[in-house]
Amino acid sequence: MAGYLDFYRDAVLRKLDGLTDEELRGSRLPSGWAPLELLKHLAHVELRWLQWGFAGQQVEQPWGDMEARGGRWRVEAGESVEDVTTFFRAQCERSRTIVAGARLEDRMATLGGRVPPEEERPTLIWVLFHLLQEYARHVGQLDIVRELADGVTGE
Repeated sequence: MAGYLDFYRDAVLRKLDGLTDEELRGSRLPSGWAPLELLKHLAHVELRWLQWGFAGQQVEQPWGDMEARGGRWRVEAGESVEDVTTFFRAQCERSRTIVAGARLEDRMATLGGRVPPEEERPTLIWVLFHLLQEYARHVGQLDIVRELADGVTGE
């Protein structure tokens, strides 16, 4: 499972590689999201599901990728492409460490910052499958964005 997740993590970075700063920060879609915002969102997805939720670690801004919880994705004007990419890579590495120290049947410590009864908390395998689905969906979206930006297609 971890290998599949790493494949998608790398695919996201491959899709963004070669885009200019303007292309990374701009949108070609009616919904208005930008590729760099998506990268920051995925970093926070890792942080929320594995660090904050599964491991139960304190996280200062679990929703730091959004204007408001459930709102539009955002990247601050002062955040560079390198800042967001470094943050994404760091979150992925933290996730790998958490997963390596757990069993697939282990349950999340918290769910959205609250602690429901154990039977209501997803297992690690459920979380990893959810992350795979999220990555697959977003990589597909980046396929379209990349093709619109410069015609590049494929894996």
